[in-house]
Amino acid sequence: MPTPSRGLPPSPDDPASQVERLDKWLWAARFFKTRSLAIEAANGGKIHVNGLRAKPGRDIRVGDRLEIRKESFLFQVTVLTLSLHRGPATVARNLYEESPESLAERARIVEIQRAEPRMIPGAGRPTKKDRRAIVRFLSHPGGPPE
Repeated sequence: MPTPSRGLPPSPDDPASQVERLDKWLWAARFFKTRSLAIEAANGGKIHVNGLRAKPGRDIRVGDRLEIRKESFLFQVTVLTLSLHRGPATVARNLYEESPESLAERARIVEIQRAEPRMIPGAGRPTKKDRRAIVRFLSHPGGPPE
C-alpha cells in the first residue's frame, strides 16, 4: 500500500491513521472527571500504554492496551473506538473493553474493602467536651475528681 506523500493529511478511512491524545480519550471514556485530572494522572505515572509509561499528549490508536491506576483499582482496557466528545456513560463504556482479569481483581478489592471495619462515628478525634473530661481526669492523679 503506497504511503501518502508528506504534507498530506492521513486518510480518515484508514483506522491505523486515526489517533487521539491520551488525556482527551481518558476524559471522553469517563475514567476522569476533567482533562486536568487525566493529565495529572498521566504525569504521575498512573497510566501505561502498551506496557510503557505514557505522557498526556501521547497519541493512542484503536487496539492499544491501557493500564489505568485509579485509587486502589487497576483498570486494564483495550481501546475499541476513539472519541473527541464526552458523551453519556453508556456511550463511553463502548469506547473500551476491560479485561476479565481486571474485572475480577476489582471485584475482589471491593469485597475486601466492604469487609473492612468502617470508622464508627464519635470514635475519631475527641470533641471539646471529651477533651475537657480528659484534662480533668489527668489533672487528678489520685483518682477521678469529686
